[in-house]
Amino acid sequence: MEFDLVLLPPEISVALFLGLIGASFVASFITAAFGIGGGVLLLAVLAALMPPAALIPVHGVVQLGSNGLRVLLLRRFVSRPALPGFVVGTLVGCAVGGIIVVDLPREVVQAGVGVFIIWTVLAKPPAWLRRWPVLTGGISSFLTMFFGATGVFVASYTKSLELERHGHVATHAALMTVQHLLKVIVFGILGFAFGPWLIVVAGMILSGFVGTWVGRALLTRMSDLNFRRALDVVLILISLRLIWAGVFGG
Repeated sequence: MEFDLVLLPPEISVALFLGLIGASFVASFITAAFGIGGGVLLLAVLAALMPPAALIPVHGVVQLGSNGLRVLLLRRFVSRPALPGFVVGTLVGCAVGGIIVVDLPREVVQAGVGVFIIWTVLAKPPAWLRRWPVLTGGISSFLTMFFGATGVFVASYTKSLELERHGHVATHAALMTVQHLLKVIVFGILGFAFGPWLIVVAGMILSGFVGTWVGRALLTRMSDLNFRRALDVVLILISLRLIWAGVFGG
């Protein structure tokens, strides 16, 4: 009881805290093994268990920690040329998203992102994804301020670079680390109190690191061809879920 009241936010029980830790492990395992998917999964779990006002900021901090540790483990595989333009776009997207007070229709965003990702999987990724990383960074960063998990959008850019499997996972993690870092900074400037959530966030980041470690072992055993096939399947499944949620609100 004392642990419940003193170390955790009032809305989070010990049982719920342990459930969030487990969800973070599974999400990081999926992302490390298949390159994408964990962020959306974790967002769905958090949306069902956490107060709406804390959802996007807390998810951002957890994803910052998980992706940052993933970069640390796979840092030699990061494609550095992919970073500069994306970082510039991310700065603009987060700044505009933090300044403009809008209520983006969540359903429209979900369905739109889902359709776009299926298009990039079944067709050749559009050339502008590779040629205009500033635009990719800007759009995805703007949307992440309201929608939360746009890693599936960024994965389309990473996929267009045609990297080998370790390079894909490492580069995607580096891009998402930058995006979540700037998002967290903006939410801090806007006044969100991260302090009460530190224990929750720390536990989820730690379990996410373990999930990344286990997922990396699976990644190493896969061939590049099998990785790309698995990535396409995961992307399509996530996109169909987004479209369903956008159209039917479920």
